[in-house]
Amino acid sequence: MSTTVRITVNGMPEDVPSSATMADLIDLFHEMDRDLIVEHNGRFVFPQEYKVIRVAPNDRVEFIHPNFGG
Repeated sequence: MSTTVRITVNGMPEDVPSSATMADLIDLFHEMDRDLIVEHNGRFVFPQEYKVIRVAPNDRVEFIHPNFGG
């Protein structure tokens, strides 16, 4: 039985696996932008931390795409 936690991703409530890392969330939400910026609870996450930082209930995650074009 898989357990989930409720977090906020890009302003929307989401249920994700309780053991999910930032790398797992990037895969789960198909965030494949090579210049992706990840923010976790208001803190910038360095790419080398993606596989280490795990989510907890009520966390806030933002995926930011700096390449808007123009």
